[in-house]
Amino acid sequence: MRIDVLTIFPEMVASFAQQSLLGRAQRSSLLDLRVHDLRDATTDVHRTVDDSPFGGGAGMVLTPGPIFDTVERERPPRPLFLLGPGGRRLDQAFAAELAAGDGFSRLCGRYEGVDERVRSHLVDGEISVGDYVLSGGEVAAMVVLEAVGRLVPGVMGNAESAVEESFSSGLLEYPQYTRPSEFRGWQVPDVLRSGDHARVARWRRAQALARTLEHRPDLIDAAGGLSDADVRLLADHGLARRTDPPSDLGERARPHPS
Repeated sequence: MRIDVLTIFPEMVASFAQQSLLGRAQRSSLLDLRVHDLRDATTDVHRTVDDSPFGGGAGMVLTPGPIFDTVERERPPRPLFLLGPGGRRLDQAFAAELAAGDGFSRLCGRYEGVDERVRSHLVDGEISVGDYVLSGGEVAAMVVLEAVGRLVPGVMGNAESAVEESFSSGLLEYPQYTRPSEFRGWQVPDVLRSGDHARVARWRRAQALARTLEHRPDLIDAAGGLSDADVRLLADHGLARRTDPPSDLGERARPHPS
């Protein structure tokens, strides 16, 4: 998959993308990340990419020329998204949708944003990573890259990792444990050491439901509420309508012997 980023701070994105999972994916040719410096399309000695807004006001606006010229020269894959607060909110479903395609591109804004003619006549849409203000689109571009890149087939060594993690099923992820089985008096739940895969799956589902009810009940509401089977599952594990602190869920929320 090819993913392009258009920015005036290419080193920020390129350095991030060389690390960890994304770096290995590029070295394995699973991801083709191309970062384009908008200043390379300027013609003046100062490599100017911004100017003051018509009508007055604070700050500077990215001019359309270098952006249009970069897109026309590099032909980045479409769709081309502007990163900004007015776009479609990035969530796990949107990330999976992008990962299933052949590629896409992102334009990083800066200062007071980009000239409106870029939004109206060049980009195909916008992506938002949340309702807060950033100094530019580079950090948002990294969030999108991380969220999407890891879902590209083959990037994660274990394909099940993407299926079981938070939001993939509409729920927060269940608690995870590793060795040692006892640490400072805190035990790993017996069910996880039982070898009974069906019991483990039921326990994990119950824990995910309980954790989501406690911390993100809006996700349950968005799914239309709990099913009768989920209500019974929570009750079977002593979790029905409980509001235990998240640190205690893994220890106290053990399935009833049955």
